Amino acid sequence: MKKHHAVLGALALGVAGFAAGHYTATGSPTLRDGLLNWVRPAAAQPQRRPAQDDPVVFYRDPMGERVVSARPRQDSMGMDFLPVRRSEVAALLGRLPNPLPAPAAGEAPLFYRDPMGGSATATAPRKDSMGMDFLPIYPSQIAPVLPPLPQRRGDADTPEAAPQMAEAPTGTPPGDRRILYYRNPMGLPDVSPVPKQDSMGMAYIPVYADEASQDGTVGLSPARIQTLGVRTEPVERRVLARTIRAVGTVTPDERRQATVTSRFEGWIERLHVNETGRDVARGEALMEVYSPELLRAQADYLASQASRRPGDPDTARVRLLNFGLSEAQIDGIRASGRASRTVIIPAPIAGTVLAKTALEGMMFRPGDPLFSLADLSVVAVMTDVYEQDAGALRAGQPASVGIAAFPGEAFEGVVDRIYPALDPATRTARVRVMLPNRGGRLLGGMLATVEIAAPVADGREVVAVPASAVLDGGRRRVVLVELGGGRFRPAEVRTGARAGGAVEILEGLAGDERVVVGATFLIDAESNMRAALAAFTAAPTPGEAAVR
Repeated sequence: MKKHHAVLGALALGVAGFAAGHYTATGSPTLRDGLLNWVRPAAAQPQRRPAQDDPVVFYRDPMGERVVSARPRQDSMGMDFLPVRRSEVAALLGRLPNPLPAPAAGEAPLFYRDPMGGSATATAPRKDSMGMDFLPIYPSQIAPVLPPLPQRRGDADTPEAAPQMAEAPTGTPPGDRRILYYRNPMGLPDVSPVPKQDSMGMAYIPVYADEASQDGTVGLSPARIQTLGVRTEPVERRVLARTIRAVGTVTPDERRQATVTSRFEGWIERLHVNETGRDVARGEALMEVYSPELLRAQADYLASQASRRPGDPDTARVRLLNFGLSEAQIDGIRASGRASRTVIIPAPIAGTVLAKTALEGMMFRPGDPLFSLADLSVVAVMTDVYEQDAGALRAGQPASVGIAAFPGEAFEGVVDRIYPALDPATRTARVRVMLPNRGGRLLGGMLATVEIAAPVADGREVVAVPASAVLDGGRRRVVLVELGGGRFRPAEVRTGARAGGAVEILEGLAGDERVVVGATFLIDAESNMRAALAAFTAAPTPGEAAVR
């Protein structure tokens, strides 16, 4: 039918032109004017889009109030709400604020919009060609951006007189904006001097002259910012502390251990401590031993005391000291005036018996280990820290230790020793963390999880941004600085340490900026610098792209 109307209109114009020319020549203006007046209304009649190609999305108040409805309804005076069609909604999407205000409680979506920022809308939930859900738009979000109702033309009761949504001015009239080129809608490094579509049928996005600049600064519309899900956070100056996590085991402190051995040959006559795991005090008797060699040394000492002149070296006493007898034991022998057949071997330290090879009646020789003792009031956790974390460790740093046997409980300790060599097989450094062992709850060999708080830059305040703000391209790292008014500028930075989800910025930021920290469109492109920047920065001109 539309095609027939066009043909009839053209035919009517042709007949009118012929008649006008003919009757002008013959001097009959009345018939000429009548024909032209009959043809003009038909030729000037605007061709409206069929209703099936431009469906109604929602309805608005007929008096211009900011009230909308998803279904036909009437106002308090009985006037029908006016339909707002899909072609009219497209002009409203660019006016939506970013971020959108939260919908009212219990409010249902009015319609759904294209998640990629296109003009497509839907009255029910749906997905685009890539499987992305359309975004819901609620009445309280769209009502504030409705433009005033324009003046009606013609009969108010006719469909042609329905008011149309007018595009509000946004500063630069659309007709005055110069398009530089068209870029790929998916952010790929592909531009075109003319409009085109990609392989999925998505239209390329125009880049205007007022959106691009020589330094890479670009402007994004509120709709584009909302589509990308752009979030910004301020750059901060703060102290960064990274948490180093490692796994280790509980062991006795090697500085609090002792082994009981003999310096002479003999036999064990009696064991005073005859079990492992027993706690002993310093100087407590462990065993009594008999040794002919030690017995002769005592007799020599007593004989030398009677003949030794003042000032002569007491070699016999030194010999007993070398056999391991204490000063008190030697003085006791001298006071009694006779050699003792058996000698008590005392505990050298207070602690727990970890191992015992001594048995009553057993013969022993010099150097045989008889008891192994350890002071377990303080224990060590030996852990291995990866090479990249070893540089942040310092002796004296606090450590929190979790023990598998005591879930949910944290034991506070301190880094005591960082060993000077890496394990070449595992590329880890050995670290010793000391823990107080109150009540003897920590047992040797228990599995421990260690968390060490290691300040960055020796605890000084540094310029830091969230880790998600840094786009790492391998050789260069970039953050996107918000300039205000929907404009963003890429800034190349030099990064330092990472800690607690933040990155130290050594160069490139002053510390008072705001940077982009998240955009849903960039999730799959964070590892690709060019793809990530394509969503924000202006692409090269078509001529430059061809040279590349």
